[in-house]
Amino acid sequence: MALPPSPRHEKDDRPWWLVVLVLIGVVLAVVIITNDIYAQVFRTVVNGAGITVFVTLVAFVLATVLGLGIALLGLSDSIVLRQVARFYIEIIRGIPILVLLFYIAFVGAPGVVAAYNFLITPLVKAGIAEPILVRDLSLMWRAIIALMIGYSSFIAEIFRAGFQSVDIGQIEAAKSLGLSRYRRFRLVVFPQAIRVIFPPLSNDFVSMVKDSSLVSVLGVADITQMGKVYASGSFRFFETYSIVTYIYLILTIGLSLALRRIEKKMKQMPRR
Repeated sequence: MALPPSPRHEKDDRPWWLVVLVLIGVVLAVVIITNDIYAQVFRTVVNGAGITVFVTLVAFVLATVLGLGIALLGLSDSIVLRQVARFYIEIIRGIPILVLLFYIAFVGAPGVVAAYNFLITPLVKAGIAEPILVRDLSLMWRAIIALMIGYSSFIAEIFRAGFQSVDIGQIEAAKSLGLSRYRRFRLVVFPQAIRVIFPPLSNDFVSMVKDSSLVSVLGVADITQMGKVYASGSFRFFETYSIVTYIYLILTIGLSLALRRIEKKMKQMPRR
């Protein structure tokens, strides 16, 4: 069984992999600048970066809020709420993200539209409202909802584990001081749990950046879709997907380094 690295080894373990990666990135950047074909591919593919960032940020924020709510249900005093939370988590975690994307886009969205139109039937007959069509729900928002639902189950488990890592003695002490349930959570539980929650939560964020490429199967014009369209028209598959890979690596590695820096600062903060 391998032993964990000592603090000295961690200090001496300089990120040479990052140096090599930066050098490779610089070489590829020079190729993109000097080569007309690569430059054209890059200008085309990078147009989808805004959609990728938007889909990831919105879906992750919504998934975090939903996951927190599910985690709190799972820790409630009511057995019914706990069972509802567990049912949701186990069902959603068992569905692949790609399948969930198709299901939400082509089953869930039409079902919601049909239910909405049924509920507003009296308003439609009175001329107050108009029915909506399935095409009124954009594929991009269907993809965002699917990513939100898919990741919320994993995030709920991250929150649950973080909250349960807090020493029960501190919670009991807060109770003895007369703090309400909300104030115990805000002042005692959450500040300590966030140290446990942040690393896996940041990993999920990076994972969602990569999984956002799956929205291209719905025709959403993200980085992958722009690359797919360009490659199918020009047949320059090597150049196109090399650029797509390059852009995703910039996003994910840059984000990982930033989040790791935040995590390190959080560890250096004094505990309450």
